[in-house]
Amino acid sequence: MRLSLLKFSAQIARDIYLKNPEQSSTGKSIIRESVELIDEIGFEAFNFKKLSEQTGTTEATIYRYFSNKHSVLLYLTSWYWSWIEYVLLLKNNNIDCAHTKLKNVINTLIKPYELTSEDLNIRKLFNIICSESSKSYMVKSVDELNSDGVFYNYKKTVDNISKIILNIDGAYQYPHMLVSTIIEGIHHQIFFAQHLPSLTNVKDEKEAIVEFYTKLAFSSLHNKVET
Repeated sequence: MRLSLLKFSAQIARDIYLKNPEQSSTGKSIIRESVELIDEIGFEAFNFKKLSEQTGTTEATIYRYFSNKHSVLLYLTSWYWSWIEYVLLLKNNNIDCAHTKLKNVINTLIKPYELTSEDLNIRKLFNIICSESSKSYMVKSVDELNSDGVFYNYKKTVDNISKIILNIDGAYQYPHMLVSTIIEGIHHQIFFAQHLPSLTNVKDEKEAIVEFYTKLAFSSLHNKVET
């Protein structure tokens, strides 16, 4: 399924960028090449000088869109969570069973690239999410950033999935904790499988992660169905 046919448009907090990159070909190139470059060399080595070489533009041009490289990471993570929200809307459209919805959620969080985008390479963006996204909020300025609404997309995704949890077990006390634990755990297990295999039982296949987090989710809930 091609995303272009579905007219996806990411909703990004205005405080993240100086100039909306979606409104120009140069801005779109900056975002697209940021994904390519961060996936290739990592966020620590990523900088605007290298990005300008990658995009064939100047550092000054990039600074018109973003104040620093952390803002670029915030943009990419926000774009990703807006994408996840949209994919889940598609997958769970016309589905009434909350158990099925939750299974769709877990599969999507582990394999978000089953739908493709003409704007960004979803597989490479997912690599960045797994290895770099915690650097977007594990910073001293997190409270200020949060008050500016830059984590809105991530928090909205957690809240939406929490509602599915409560539809399965309305008395469950920790829906947001369960959802954020599953999300961050998925990212960690994928990263561990690639780089620190002694910290996981996962090899290369993602099905083990699907099975583990599906069992973890449903074993925490009453009114669960057999997984």
